Amino acid sequence: MARGIIYVMTTVVPGLVKIGKTGVSNFESRMYQLERHGYSNVVGLKRKFAIEVDDYDDKEALLGDIFSKSRVSNTELFALDIDLVVQLLSSFEGNQVYPEPEVISKAKSFDVATKERADKANIDKIPEGHYYLSANRKGFGRVEATMKVENGAFILLKGSTCAPTGKSDYIPDGRKNASIIDNILMDDVACNSPSMAAIIALGRRANGWTLWKDKDGNPIDIYRASVMKYPLSRG
Repeated sequence: MARGIIYVMTTVVPGLVKIGKTGVSNFESRMYQLERHGYSNVVGLKRKFAIEVDDYDDKEALLGDIFSKSRVSNTELFALDIDLVVQLLSSFEGNQVYPEPEVISKAKSFDVATKERADKANIDKIPEGHYYLSANRKGFGRVEATMKVENGAFILLKGSTCAPTGKSDYIPDGRKNASIIDNILMDDVACNSPSMAAIIALGRRANGWTLWKDKDGNPIDIYRASVMKYPLSRG
């Protein structure tokens, strides 16, 4: 059985992802090429998830069949929710290559992707307006942050307190790219979920649905429907 790596990458175009395959020894060089030079006139590619599996040719072809209606013609680009792809890939039997399993395990990757999909399904239910986070971060103190919901975006507002990240925490790109000086956010940051906004503020994994509250102290979880159920299981 041929063994290789199947990966998924985000692109500069929201909602457009690249799904591909590569040999085990070629993964880093392939990522280097795609992240620096783009693919099929699309730039800004960033690796999101990769797994080493048996029969990788057949499994990549299967993904192409499953997502055929979302494929950009004659390319490896697909108009898909990135978390759906991560959820599927992390359910495969195999060894996670990226992110490094020491940072976030394959099972955790599945859980995070599942939760992100559930969050996205409920985003439109949150009324536009301002919401507030006030919580203690161990070893730091009080975090006070404000988020604005507008046009489907969750905007963490500049001036919010942002606690430092821990050495063992998985740090998403949204936090890495945020401009934070002396623990104060210097520019607004548009996030794709309330949890991402909470993660940036707290510097660790967080459930934004319970942490962000309206002016009356109600958590935004009151706007969320029952948790979605998915047929996939973790591998």
